[in-house]
Amino acid sequence: MAHVVILGAGLGGTIMAYEMKDALRPGDRLTVVNKGATYSFVPSNPWVAVGWRGKEEIEVDLAPVMARRGIDFRPEGARRLRPEANQIELNDGSTLDYDYLVIATGPELAFDEIEGLGPQGHTQSVCHIDHALEARTAFEQLAAKGGPVVIGAVQGASCFGPAYEFAFILETALRRRKVRDRVPMTFVTPEPYIGHLGLDGVGDTKSLLESALREKHIKWITNAKVTKVEPGVMLVDEVNEDGSTKAKHELPFAFSMMLPAFRGVEAVRGVEGLCNPRGFILADKHQRNPAYPNIFSIGVCVAIPPVGKTPLPVGVPKTGFMIESMVTATAQNVSALIRGEQPKAVASWNAVCLADFGDSGIAFVAQPQIPPRNVNWSASGKWVHAAKIGFERYFLRKIRQGKSETFYEKLALDMLGITKLKEIHEEVA
Repeated sequence: MAHVVILGAGLGGTIMAYEMKDALRPGDRLTVVNKGATYSFVPSNPWVAVGWRGKEEIEVDLAPVMARRGIDFRPEGARRLRPEANQIELNDGSTLDYDYLVIATGPELAFDEIEGLGPQGHTQSVCHIDHALEARTAFEQLAAKGGPVVIGAVQGASCFGPAYEFAFILETALRRRKVRDRVPMTFVTPEPYIGHLGLDGVGDTKSLLESALREKHIKWITNAKVTKVEPGVMLVDEVNEDGSTKAKHELPFAFSMMLPAFRGVEAVRGVEGLCNPRGFILADKHQRNPAYPNIFSIGVCVAIPPVGKTPLPVGVPKTGFMIESMVTATAQNVSALIRGEQPKAVASWNAVCLADFGDSGIAFVAQPQIPPRNVNWSASGKWVHAAKIGFERYFLRKIRQGKSETFYEKLALDMLGITKLKEIHEEVA
């Protein structure tokens, strides 16, 4: 009988566990290793940061859910992967052997690559629930005192949607408190243009996002390289197409939220043949590592080259739809290997995004995520905000119930029909 281990229990790792369990034979064993027993719905963190959600509303205790599904759960977390021995060293000093491993660790947040960046420095973050709670305290101070705001992402980032979302959610929250007039806002991004998103745009995201920023009186700087963050001041070099410095900016702020670059987690980083220089896991079209054929990877930890050359490093986002397709392909491929067959399943790598703006939003569908595409669609409206709420409730219910059902493909089809989104919202309300 085979022992499959999943390393990580975030968005990808949790649904991987549910789907892998369904694909295994009755006598096979499945273990999930994670640091801690709590699942947190990261897409809701921007709402937490402005007080629209509480921590308890977006968290799930995974231990009882995994137990009900017959999945072994190890909350000690991993210290080091030793693939040559098919073994994981856990943080408590014990070891765990595996026959097949699925790496779903997500990223390590590289705040330290820029002096003064991050919660330990002078800027806020919405990448983790604890960061979002810290940002909420800073938001309350901003709402009380006012002052300039700088929101965005730094060079090397690969997840731009939450930066745009938080800028607009913050703007909406300030407007509702009737203090927006006291808070000038600037959006800072390494993207070559607004709406690039690490995908060279989707549909008309450039025009839609530029128009939204103008409408909300949010200035922006693209091709922006953050060189240093000092207390209340962000130093930014705006670069030309060839990477040379076009202008230098000293941006004062009373509040700032900047998304960092990502890298692979320490437990896997530096393992020869497994990772690229940033620590992301190398994978073929079957999500399988070329050097260690019993290791697969899904989600943000997977190494994906950038869409094209840009003046500053701009990574490719791993969206929920892409991750879900990776999960399904991996479950099928691991199951095939256990049965003595060869992997055949290939992830679709499509993208679906609901970018909430607090009272409206922008949605897009990219099939496939990397251009050229068969579907390249985007739209905006208040329905996006309602759909995001519906999606949050649906997905958290799915995690709490231990369901392996896929959702993003249905969401994509419904978005192309738009009116179906209201039915989703009503169904989970």
